[in-house]
Amino acid sequence: MKLRSKIFLSLGAVFVVGIATLMITLSHESPCPQAPLLAAGTDSMRAITHRCYGSPGKALALERIAKPRPAAGEILIRIRAASVNPYEWHMVTGKPYVMRLGTGIGTPDYPRVGYDMAGIVEAVGEGVTRFKPGDEVFGGASGALAEYALAREDGDVVAKPPEVAFEDAAALLIAGGTALEALRDHGHVAAGQKVLINGASGGVGTYAVQLAKAFGAEVTAVCSTRNVEMVRSLGADHVIDYTRENFTEGTARYDLIVDNVGNHGFFDLRGVMKPEGSLVAVSGPKDNPFLGPIARIIRMKLLAPFIEQKLVFFVADVDAPDLELFAKLMREGKLKSVIDRRYPLEQAGVALDYIGSRHARGKVLITLD
Repeated sequence: MKLRSKIFLSLGAVFVVGIATLMITLSHESPCPQAPLLAAGTDSMRAITHRCYGSPGKALALERIAKPRPAAGEILIRIRAASVNPYEWHMVTGKPYVMRLGTGIGTPDYPRVGYDMAGIVEAVGEGVTRFKPGDEVFGGASGALAEYALAREDGDVVAKPPEVAFEDAAALLIAGGTALEALRDHGHVAAGQKVLINGASGGVGTYAVQLAKAFGAEVTAVCSTRNVEMVRSLGADHVIDYTRENFTEGTARYDLIVDNVGNHGFFDLRGVMKPEGSLVAVSGPKDNPFLGPIARIIRMKLLAPFIEQKLVFFVADVDAPDLELFAKLMREGKLKSVIDRRYPLEQAGVALDYIGSRHARGKVLITLD
């Protein structure tokens, strides 16, 4: 064997061993450690934590932890309602495994859970001028599955309209923000365009149907039989029951497809897109335990230079102006939250297991009195 061939074989063997080692390392799950004891006299609160990876029903725990105090520029919010998303399911299960490079190998680096919330300002830190105790707010706060959570004054928090319920506002940030950015920022939706929402009955889908209508688009929604009437009530112009009809085999052509499911190949979707159309992929198949939806991103990046239509995959980055827009649309009756199920804080694991089943209609909430 020539020296060059030996070198290439050796490099290939090192690469394979390295990938295998990385896969084994990332998939390792350490046992759940005991929660640290609180010092006597500590002001405490109830909170959901995950100190290990695993199914939500097993990995999540209801603990009593120290109640936080707002530092300069922070506000302390008493949580009235919080919503759970596929994002939290991924964080708790640690899947796909590659994400553990950022969240912690073996055990999670950050044990708190949740982000979307609505509540009442309990206290403010030094220098805070936008909010005061008693203000009703909504948006995002890290560790929102708890009785209290901290948020930055200049973060993802705005005043909640008095006429909007805490539950409706708590459901909005991640799902509503993803729908908004898919349509407005990446799909560049315009009045009169034909838009198809695949997976129209889920959290992102229910908001996407309403927002697309608010932007003046003609909306076709794809969902299952049990959700047809619900989706139609949100304003969809046309509803396709995917159990009876495959929309990729239809004759209609769309300016924009927002794909929340990833159950059709790119070339099938291209067949129902206009030549100048766009495909915005919000999610993808999760059957690959190491890459999950990332595998679809890679394929899109490889295909994009060779096709005329636009392919986009993104991670939402919602800000305060987006939340202000949601508040305005909700006050005007143009946007509402579809609530599927409500759970108390102690059943957060059950709620996230339900999210993982991928059968939720609209949003799933955690409520705190």
